[in-house]
Amino acid sequence: MSAAVPALTSPRSLVLADVLPGARVRDAVLVISGAGLIAGIGQLAVPLPFTPVPVTLGTFAVLLVGASLGPARGATSVLLYMALGLVGAPVFADGASGWAMASFGYILGYLPAAALLGHLARRGGDRSPWRTVLAAVGASALVYVPGVLWLATFLGVGLTEALALGVAPFVVGDVVKAVAAALVLPGAWALIGERGRTGSRR
Repeated sequence: MSAAVPALTSPRSLVLADVLPGARVRDAVLVISGAGLIAGIGQLAVPLPFTPVPVTLGTFAVLLVGASLGPARGATSVLLYMALGLVGAPVFADGASGWAMASFGYILGYLPAAALLGHLARRGGDRSPWRTVLAAVGASALVYVPGVLWLATFLGVGLTEALALGVAPFVVGDVVKAVAAALVLPGAWALIGERGRTGSRR
């Protein structure tokens, strides 16, 4: 007798993906689509002359994926995205791949960010604009932790300089991304309406 494989969701509050029909196939398609969304949106990279870390929309994509898919599927999407980049697929910003770059620590930070925002979304953290902003800012802050530590090690600089290079130039942009997420996610729930409140909790 074979044991049933548990779905990648938990019987808590819904996230956006839970209102779609299906189970295992749905989960697989959503995980692959989530990785593709992060790779696609995150391709746009704007280099800055005063830091080796470019401005990208990768964090915004991770926020959407984490909140929409939930913690397990969102984190699995990030893991798939990271695995593809590490084996040489040009999925990182500006078609990059591999780990030998100053910004790879931020990619590592995508994993806890997606998991946290998915966790908060399962508790209704993406249902109102203000709650979404707070949840998105908290998730975005997690990206900075491995990002700054990696940057300091990669460049051989102190923590103060790493913060100046890897945090200060991006705070305003990340707040804007959080506000954008606060417009998209509660708006999606408003469009779903009653279906989102009564759908499956798989």
